[in-house]
Amino acid sequence: MYLASTGRPDAPPRTPGTRRRVPATVLALGAVSLVTDVSSEMVTAVMPLYLVLGLGLSPLQFGFLDGMFNGATALVRLLGGRLADRGDRHKRVAGAGYLLSALSRLGLLLAGGVTAGIAASLAADRLGKGIRTAPRDALISLSGPPETLGRAFGVHRAMDTTGALLGPLAAFAVLWVTADAYDAVFAVSFCTGLLGVLLLVLYVPSAAASRPVVPAPTPLRRTALKDPAFRRVLYAATVLGAATIGDAFLYLLLQRGLDLPPALFPLLPLGAAAGYLLLAVPAGRLADRTGRRLPFLLGHAALLGAYAVLLTPLAWPAVVAVLVLLGIFYAFTDGVLMALAGPLLPAYGRAGGLAVLQTGQALARLLGAAGFGAAWTVWGQGPALWTAALALAGALTAAWRILPAPAPARAVPEAP
Repeated sequence: MYLASTGRPDAPPRTPGTRRRVPATVLALGAVSLVTDVSSEMVTAVMPLYLVLGLGLSPLQFGFLDGMFNGATALVRLLGGRLADRGDRHKRVAGAGYLLSALSRLGLLLAGGVTAGIAASLAADRLGKGIRTAPRDALISLSGPPETLGRAFGVHRAMDTTGALLGPLAAFAVLWVTADAYDAVFAVSFCTGLLGVLLLVLYVPSAAASRPVVPAPTPLRRTALKDPAFRRVLYAATVLGAATIGDAFLYLLLQRGLDLPPALFPLLPLGAAAGYLLLAVPAGRLADRTGRRLPFLLGHAALLGAYAVLLTPLAWPAVVAVLVLLGIFYAFTDGVLMALAGPLLPAYGRAGGLAVLQTGQALARLLGAAGFGAAWTVWGQGPALWTAALALAGALTAAWRILPAPAPARAVPEAP
Protein backbone atom coordinates (compact mmCIF):
# COMPACT_ATOMS: atom_id res chain seq x y z
CA MET A 1 0.00 0.00 0.00
CA TYR A 2 0.92 3.63 -0.28
CA LEU A 3 -0.81 6.70 1.03
CA ALA A 4 -2.49 8.76 -1.64
CA SER A 5 -4.92 11.61 -1.40
CA THR A 6 -8.24 10.38 -2.74
CA GLY A 7 -10.32 13.14 -1.25
CA ARG A 8 -7.48 15.62 -1.57
CA PRO A 9 -5.62 15.04 -4.82
CA ASP A 10 -4.18 18.53 -4.94
CA ALA A 11 -2.04 18.27 -1.81
CA PRO A 12 -1.03 14.75 -0.76
CA PRO A 13 0.26 14.43 2.79
CA ARG A 14 3.95 14.47 3.48
CA THR A 15 5.45 11.07 4.15
CA PRO A 16 8.12 10.99 6.88
CA GLY A 17 11.57 10.42 5.44
CA THR A 18 10.50 11.08 1.87
CA ARG A 19 13.48 11.47 -0.42
CA ARG A 20 13.46 14.79 -2.21
CA ARG A 21 15.39 13.92 -5.34
CA VAL A 22 13.69 13.18 -8.65
CA PRO A 23 13.40 9.39 -9.19
CA ALA A 24 15.76 7.83 -11.70
CA THR A 25 12.77 6.49 -13.64
CA VAL A 26 11.55 10.04 -14.26
CA LEU A 27 14.98 11.15 -15.47
CA ALA A 28 15.25 8.13 -17.76
CA LEU A 29 11.78 8.74 -19.21
CA GLY A 30 12.67 12.41 -19.60
CA ALA A 31 15.73 11.44 -21.62
CA VAL A 32 13.62 9.12 -23.76
CA SER A 33 11.06 11.87 -24.37
CA LEU A 34 13.78 14.43 -25.14
CA VAL A 35 15.40 12.23 -27.77
CA THR A 36 12.05 11.13 -29.21
CA ASP A 37 10.80 14.71 -29.43
CA VAL A 38 13.94 15.73 -31.32
CA SER A 39 13.09 12.94 -33.75
CA SER A 40 9.39 13.76 -34.09
CA GLU A 41 9.75 17.55 -34.22
CA MET A 42 12.34 17.24 -36.98
CA VAL A 43 9.60 15.73 -39.13
CA THR A 44 6.84 18.03 -37.85
CA ALA A 45 8.90 21.11 -38.66
CA VAL A 46 9.49 20.20 -42.30
CA MET A 47 6.29 18.31 -43.08
CA PRO A 48 4.21 21.34 -44.19
CA LEU A 49 7.03 22.44 -46.51
CA TYR A 50 7.55 18.89 -47.78
CA LEU A 51 3.88 18.19 -48.49
CA VAL A 52 2.70 21.60 -49.68
CA LEU A 53 5.79 22.94 -51.47
CA GLY A 54 7.60 19.71 -52.29
CA LEU A 55 4.72 17.41 -53.27
CA GLY A 56 2.11 20.00 -54.22
CA LEU A 57 -0.62 19.12 -51.71
CA SER A 58 -3.10 21.88 -51.05
CA PRO A 59 -3.30 23.40 -47.54
CA LEU A 60 -6.80 21.89 -47.29
CA GLN A 61 -5.45 18.39 -47.99
CA PHE A 62 -2.65 18.84 -45.47
CA GLY A 63 -5.05 20.21 -42.85
CA PHE A 64 -7.38 17.26 -43.38
CA LEU A 65 -4.57 14.74 -42.89
CA ASP A 66 -3.22 16.49 -39.82
CA GLY A 67 -6.62 16.95 -38.15
CA MET A 68 -7.73 13.39 -38.84
CA PHE A 69 -4.60 11.87 -37.34
CA ASN A 70 -4.68 14.14 -34.30
CA GLY A 71 -8.22 12.98 -33.58
CA ALA A 72 -7.19 9.36 -33.95
CA THR A 73 -4.34 9.89 -31.47
CA ALA A 74 -6.78 10.96 -28.78
CA LEU A 75 -8.84 7.78 -29.15
CA VAL A 76 -5.87 5.40 -29.34
CA ARG A 77 -4.77 6.56 -25.88
CA LEU A 78 -7.60 4.49 -24.41
CA LEU A 79 -6.24 1.36 -26.06
CA GLY A 80 -2.72 2.09 -24.85
CA GLY A 81 -3.91 2.59 -21.31
CA ARG A 82 -5.94 -0.60 -21.19
CA LEU A 83 -3.15 -2.71 -22.69
CA ALA A 84 -0.61 -1.28 -20.23
CA ASP A 85 -2.75 -2.12 -17.21
CA ARG A 86 -3.17 -5.74 -18.28
CA GLY A 87 -0.36 -7.65 -16.63
CA ASP A 88 1.47 -4.47 -15.57
CA ARG A 89 2.94 -3.91 -19.06
CA HIS A 90 3.48 -0.15 -18.91
CA LYS A 91 7.06 -0.27 -20.17
CA ARG A 92 6.34 -2.72 -22.98
CA VAL A 93 3.31 -0.83 -24.27
CA ALA A 94 5.11 2.51 -24.06
CA GLY A 95 8.09 0.96 -25.85
CA ALA A 96 5.82 -0.33 -28.62
CA GLY A 97 4.48 3.19 -29.10
CA TYR A 98 7.95 4.71 -29.25
CA LEU A 99 9.10 2.03 -31.70
CA LEU A 100 6.07 2.53 -33.94
CA SER A 101 6.77 6.26 -34.12
CA ALA A 102 10.44 5.63 -34.95
CA LEU A 103 9.53 3.18 -37.70
CA SER A 104 7.15 5.72 -39.20
CA ARG A 105 10.20 7.82 -40.20
CA LEU A 106 11.50 4.82 -42.11
CA GLY A 107 8.09 4.66 -43.77
CA LEU A 108 8.50 8.26 -44.95
CA LEU A 109 11.82 7.29 -46.52
CA LEU A 110 10.28 4.31 -48.29
CA ALA A 111 7.13 6.17 -49.39
CA GLY A 112 9.06 7.96 -52.13
CA GLY A 113 6.64 10.87 -52.34
CA VAL A 114 3.53 8.67 -52.72
CA THR A 115 0.69 10.34 -50.81
CA ALA A 116 -0.80 7.06 -49.57
CA GLY A 117 2.54 5.96 -48.14
CA ILE A 118 3.08 9.31 -46.46
CA ALA A 119 -0.40 9.20 -44.97
CA ALA A 120 0.22 5.70 -43.61
CA SER A 121 3.51 6.83 -42.08
CA LEU A 122 1.93 9.87 -40.44
CA ALA A 123 -0.84 7.65 -39.10
CA ALA A 124 1.74 5.26 -37.62
CA ASP A 125 3.52 8.17 -35.92
CA ARG A 126 0.33 9.51 -34.34
CA LEU A 127 -0.82 6.03 -33.31
CA GLY A 128 2.55 5.44 -31.64
CA LYS A 129 2.22 8.70 -29.75
CA GLY A 130 -1.29 7.85 -28.65
CA ILE A 131 -0.31 4.38 -27.46
CA ARG A 132 2.69 5.47 -25.39
CA THR A 133 1.36 8.58 -23.62
CA ALA A 134 -0.78 7.07 -20.86
CA PRO A 135 1.64 4.20 -19.99
CA ARG A 136 4.52 6.68 -19.83
CA ASP A 137 2.64 9.02 -17.50
CA ALA A 138 1.56 6.04 -15.39
CA LEU A 139 5.22 5.02 -15.02
CA ILE A 140 6.05 8.54 -13.84
CA SER A 141 3.19 8.60 -11.33
CA LEU A 142 4.19 5.18 -9.95
CA SER A 143 7.88 6.03 -9.64
CA GLY A 144 7.74 7.99 -6.39
CA PRO A 145 5.55 9.18 -3.51
CA PRO A 146 2.39 11.15 -4.41
CA GLU A 147 3.59 14.32 -2.68
CA THR A 148 6.44 14.81 -5.20
CA LEU A 149 4.51 14.09 -8.40
CA GLY A 150 4.19 17.73 -9.40
CA ARG A 151 7.96 18.14 -9.51
CA ALA A 152 8.42 14.76 -11.20
CA PHE A 153 6.04 15.66 -14.01
CA GLY A 154 7.57 19.14 -14.23
CA VAL A 155 11.05 17.69 -14.74
CA HIS A 156 9.77 15.26 -17.38
CA ARG A 157 7.84 17.95 -19.25
CA ALA A 158 10.86 20.27 -19.18
CA MET A 159 13.07 17.58 -20.73
CA ASP A 160 10.33 16.75 -23.25
CA THR A 161 10.03 20.41 -24.24
CA THR A 162 13.80 20.67 -24.65
CA GLY A 163 13.52 18.03 -27.35
CA ALA A 164 10.65 19.92 -28.96
CA LEU A 165 12.86 23.01 -29.16
CA LEU A 166 15.90 21.16 -30.51
CA GLY A 167 13.98 19.17 -33.15
CA PRO A 168 13.17 22.02 -35.56
CA LEU A 169 16.71 23.40 -35.20
CA ALA A 170 18.13 19.98 -36.04
CA ALA A 171 15.83 19.63 -39.05
CA PHE A 172 16.79 22.95 -40.56
CA ALA A 173 20.47 22.26 -39.88
CA VAL A 174 20.19 18.99 -41.82
CA LEU A 175 18.35 20.76 -44.67
CA TRP A 176 21.04 23.43 -44.79
CA VAL A 177 23.90 20.91 -44.87
CA THR A 178 22.23 18.66 -47.45
CA ALA A 179 20.78 21.38 -49.70
CA ASP A 180 17.12 20.73 -48.83
CA ALA A 181 17.27 16.92 -48.93
CA TYR A 182 14.13 15.92 -47.04
CA ASP A 183 15.13 12.26 -47.12
CA ALA A 184 18.18 13.14 -45.01
CA VAL A 185 15.89 14.66 -42.37
CA PHE A 186 13.78 11.50 -42.30
CA ALA A 187 16.89 9.30 -42.03
CA VAL A 188 18.35 11.28 -39.13
CA SER A 189 14.94 11.35 -37.45
CA PHE A 190 14.65 7.56 -37.77
CA CYS A 191 18.05 6.96 -36.17
CA THR A 192 17.26 9.42 -33.36
CA GLY A 193 13.93 7.70 -32.71
CA LEU A 194 15.65 4.33 -32.42
CA LEU A 195 18.04 5.83 -29.89
CA GLY A 196 15.04 6.84 -27.79
CA VAL A 197 13.70 3.27 -27.88
CA LEU A 198 17.13 1.96 -26.84
CA LEU A 199 17.24 4.34 -23.88
CA LEU A 200 13.82 3.11 -22.78
CA VAL A 201 14.86 -0.54 -22.97
CA LEU A 202 18.14 -0.03 -21.10
CA TYR A 203 17.30 2.51 -18.40
CA VAL A 204 13.56 2.54 -17.65
CA PRO A 205 12.42 -0.13 -15.18
CA SER A 206 8.98 -1.69 -15.38
CA ALA A 207 6.22 -0.41 -13.13
CA ALA A 208 6.32 -3.65 -11.15
CA ALA A 209 10.00 -3.26 -10.24
CA SER A 210 9.22 -1.16 -7.17
CA ARG A 211 6.01 -2.77 -5.95
CA PRO A 212 4.31 -6.18 -5.69
CA VAL A 213 2.72 -7.82 -8.72
CA VAL A 214 -1.02 -7.20 -8.69
CA PRO A 215 -3.94 -9.01 -10.33
CA ALA A 216 -5.21 -8.08 -13.77
CA PRO A 217 -7.29 -4.89 -13.66
CA THR A 218 -11.01 -4.91 -13.28
CA PRO A 219 -13.04 -3.25 -16.05
CA LEU A 220 -12.30 0.41 -16.71
CA ARG A 221 -15.53 1.59 -15.14
CA ARG A 222 -14.40 0.10 -11.83
CA THR A 223 -10.88 1.52 -11.89
CA ALA A 224 -10.82 4.94 -13.51
CA LEU A 225 -14.40 6.07 -13.04
CA LYS A 226 -15.30 4.57 -9.69
CA ASP A 227 -13.81 7.33 -7.55
CA PRO A 228 -16.01 10.47 -7.48
CA ALA A 229 -12.95 12.69 -6.95
CA PHE A 230 -11.40 11.41 -10.19
CA ARG A 231 -14.66 11.98 -12.04
CA ARG A 232 -14.63 15.59 -10.84
CA VAL A 233 -11.11 16.06 -12.20
CA LEU A 234 -12.19 14.51 -15.51
CA TYR A 235 -15.26 16.76 -15.77
CA ALA A 236 -13.28 19.90 -14.91
CA ALA A 237 -10.52 19.12 -17.43
CA THR A 238 -13.11 18.42 -20.13
CA VAL A 239 -15.05 21.63 -19.49
CA LEU A 240 -11.87 23.70 -19.55
CA GLY A 241 -10.62 21.88 -22.65
CA ALA A 242 -13.80 22.75 -24.54
CA ALA A 243 -13.08 26.45 -23.89
CA THR A 244 -9.50 26.20 -25.26
CA ILE A 245 -9.27 27.44 -28.84
CA GLY A 246 -5.84 26.05 -29.75
CA ASP A 247 -2.37 27.55 -30.06
CA ALA A 248 -2.49 27.88 -33.84
CA PHE A 249 -5.41 30.32 -33.63
CA LEU A 250 -3.56 32.45 -31.06
CA TYR A 251 -0.51 32.63 -33.32
CA LEU A 252 -2.70 33.46 -36.31
CA LEU A 253 -4.43 36.25 -34.37
CA LEU A 254 -1.01 37.68 -33.47
CA GLN A 255 0.17 37.47 -37.07
CA ARG A 256 -2.92 39.19 -38.44
CA GLY A 257 -3.12 41.80 -35.71
CA LEU A 258 0.50 42.89 -36.13
CA ASP A 259 0.98 41.92 -39.78
CA LEU A 260 3.99 39.81 -38.86
CA PRO A 261 6.22 38.66 -41.74
CA PRO A 262 5.47 35.04 -42.66
CA ALA A 263 9.11 34.14 -41.96
CA LEU A 264 8.59 34.97 -38.26
CA PHE A 265 5.45 32.87 -37.88
CA PRO A 266 7.28 29.54 -37.25
CA LEU A 267 9.20 31.19 -34.38
CA LEU A 268 6.05 31.87 -32.32
CA PRO A 269 5.65 28.27 -31.07
CA LEU A 270 9.32 28.26 -30.06
CA GLY A 271 8.70 31.28 -27.83
CA ALA A 272 5.83 29.58 -26.02
CA ALA A 273 7.82 26.35 -25.71
CA ALA A 274 10.76 28.25 -24.18
CA GLY A 275 8.44 29.70 -21.54
CA TYR A 276 7.05 26.24 -20.82
CA LEU A 277 10.57 24.85 -20.49
CA LEU A 278 11.63 27.49 -17.98
CA LEU A 279 8.48 27.25 -15.85
CA ALA A 280 7.61 23.53 -15.88
CA VAL A 281 9.79 22.53 -12.91
CA PRO A 282 8.99 25.57 -10.73
CA ALA A 283 5.29 25.08 -11.45
CA GLY A 284 5.49 21.42 -10.42
CA ARG A 285 7.34 22.23 -7.20
CA LEU A 286 4.84 24.97 -6.37
CA ALA A 287 1.96 22.55 -6.97
CA ASP A 288 3.54 20.03 -4.59
CA ARG A 289 3.86 22.64 -1.86
CA THR A 290 0.60 24.54 -2.20
CA GLY A 291 -1.73 21.97 -3.73
CA ARG A 292 -2.40 21.18 -7.39
CA ARG A 293 -5.98 22.38 -7.72
CA LEU A 294 -5.19 26.11 -7.56
CA PRO A 295 -2.14 26.07 -9.92
CA PHE A 296 -4.17 24.10 -12.47
CA LEU A 297 -6.87 26.78 -12.42
CA LEU A 298 -4.32 29.60 -12.44
CA GLY A 299 -2.80 28.11 -15.59
CA HIS A 300 -6.13 28.46 -17.36
CA ALA A 301 -6.47 31.99 -15.94
CA ALA A 302 -3.17 32.75 -17.72
CA LEU A 303 -4.72 31.49 -20.97
CA LEU A 304 -7.69 33.79 -20.34
CA GLY A 305 -5.15 36.59 -19.93
CA ALA A 306 -3.74 35.75 -23.37
CA TYR A 307 -7.25 36.04 -24.83
CA ALA A 308 -7.63 39.42 -23.12
CA VAL A 309 -4.34 40.70 -24.59
CA LEU A 310 -5.49 39.70 -28.07
CA LEU A 311 -8.74 41.63 -27.55
CA THR A 312 -6.81 44.89 -27.03
CA PRO A 313 -5.18 47.00 -29.78
CA LEU A 314 -2.05 45.01 -30.54
CA ALA A 315 1.53 46.24 -30.42
CA TRP A 316 4.83 44.37 -30.39
CA PRO A 317 4.81 43.84 -26.59
CA ALA A 318 1.63 41.81 -27.12
CA VAL A 319 3.69 39.09 -28.79
CA VAL A 320 5.84 38.68 -25.68
CA ALA A 321 2.83 38.83 -23.36
CA VAL A 322 0.85 36.20 -25.26
CA LEU A 323 3.81 33.82 -25.55
CA VAL A 324 4.67 34.18 -21.85
CA LEU A 325 1.06 33.60 -20.82
CA LEU A 326 0.85 30.59 -23.11
CA GLY A 327 4.03 29.16 -21.55
CA ILE A 328 2.53 29.71 -18.07
CA PHE A 329 -0.65 27.96 -19.20
CA TYR A 330 1.16 24.79 -20.25
CA ALA A 331 3.58 24.79 -17.30
CA PHE A 332 0.75 25.02 -14.77
CA THR A 333 -1.66 22.60 -16.45
CA ASP A 334 -0.02 19.76 -18.40
CA GLY A 335 2.06 17.93 -15.81
CA VAL A 336 0.09 19.37 -12.90
CA LEU A 337 -3.10 17.72 -14.18
CA MET A 338 -1.40 14.31 -14.29
CA ALA A 339 -0.05 14.85 -10.77
CA LEU A 340 -3.52 15.89 -9.64
CA ALA A 341 -5.26 12.83 -11.05
CA GLY A 342 -2.60 10.12 -10.66
CA PRO A 343 -2.93 9.51 -6.90
CA LEU A 344 -6.69 9.07 -7.27
CA LEU A 345 -6.20 5.90 -9.30
CA PRO A 346 -5.08 2.50 -8.02
CA ALA A 347 -1.81 1.21 -9.46
CA TYR A 348 -3.54 -1.59 -11.39
CA GLY A 349 -5.71 0.93 -13.27
CA ARG A 350 -3.39 3.94 -13.42
CA ALA A 351 -2.63 3.95 -17.16
CA GLY A 352 -6.23 3.34 -18.18
CA GLY A 353 -7.50 6.09 -15.91
CA LEU A 354 -4.99 8.63 -17.17
CA ALA A 355 -5.87 7.62 -20.73
CA VAL A 356 -9.53 8.41 -20.06
CA LEU A 357 -8.55 11.82 -18.70
CA GLN A 358 -6.20 12.61 -21.58
CA THR A 359 -8.71 11.48 -24.20
CA GLY A 360 -11.55 13.50 -22.68
CA GLN A 361 -9.41 16.61 -22.57
CA ALA A 362 -8.02 16.11 -26.09
CA LEU A 363 -11.44 15.58 -27.66
CA ALA A 364 -12.82 18.60 -25.80
CA ARG A 365 -9.96 20.73 -27.14
CA LEU A 366 -10.64 19.52 -30.68
CA LEU A 367 -14.28 20.51 -30.21
CA GLY A 368 -13.27 23.90 -28.83
CA ALA A 369 -10.90 24.59 -31.72
CA ALA A 370 -13.51 23.55 -34.28
CA GLY A 371 -16.11 25.75 -32.62
CA PHE A 372 -13.82 28.75 -32.60
CA GLY A 373 -12.95 28.21 -36.26
CA ALA A 374 -16.64 28.09 -37.14
CA ALA A 375 -17.38 31.21 -35.06
CA TRP A 376 -14.50 33.08 -36.72
CA THR A 377 -15.83 32.13 -40.16
CA VAL A 378 -19.41 33.20 -39.38
CA TRP A 379 -18.96 36.18 -37.01
CA GLY A 380 -15.40 37.37 -37.60
CA GLN A 381 -12.36 37.12 -35.35
CA GLY A 382 -13.38 39.79 -32.81
CA PRO A 383 -16.78 38.36 -31.81
CA ALA A 384 -15.36 34.83 -31.93
CA LEU A 385 -12.55 35.74 -29.50
CA TRP A 386 -14.95 37.51 -27.16
CA THR A 387 -17.11 34.37 -27.15
CA ALA A 388 -14.07 32.20 -26.41
CA ALA A 389 -13.00 34.47 -23.54
CA LEU A 390 -16.45 34.43 -21.98
CA ALA A 391 -16.63 30.65 -22.42
CA LEU A 392 -13.26 30.18 -20.68
CA ALA A 393 -14.27 32.49 -17.84
CA GLY A 394 -17.44 30.44 -17.37
CA ALA A 395 -15.47 27.19 -17.57
CA LEU A 396 -13.05 28.44 -14.89
CA THR A 397 -15.96 29.24 -12.59
CA ALA A 398 -17.47 25.82 -13.21
CA ALA A 399 -14.13 24.03 -12.71
CA TRP A 400 -13.58 25.83 -9.41
CA ARG A 401 -16.84 24.33 -8.19
CA ILE A 402 -16.35 20.91 -9.82
CA LEU A 403 -12.81 20.10 -8.68
CA PRO A 404 -12.78 18.26 -5.34
CA ALA A 405 -12.04 20.41 -2.33
CA PRO A 406 -9.21 19.41 0.02
CA ALA A 407 -10.12 16.66 2.46
CA PRO A 408 -8.23 14.25 4.71
CA ALA A 409 -6.22 11.58 2.90
CA ARG A 410 -7.06 7.92 2.91
CA ALA A 411 -5.27 4.84 1.70
CA VAL A 412 -5.56 3.58 -1.88
CA PRO A 413 -4.95 -0.18 -2.21
CA GLU A 414 -2.56 -1.64 -4.72
CA ALA A 415 -5.01 -4.36 -5.75
CA PRO A 416 -8.78 -4.98 -5.55
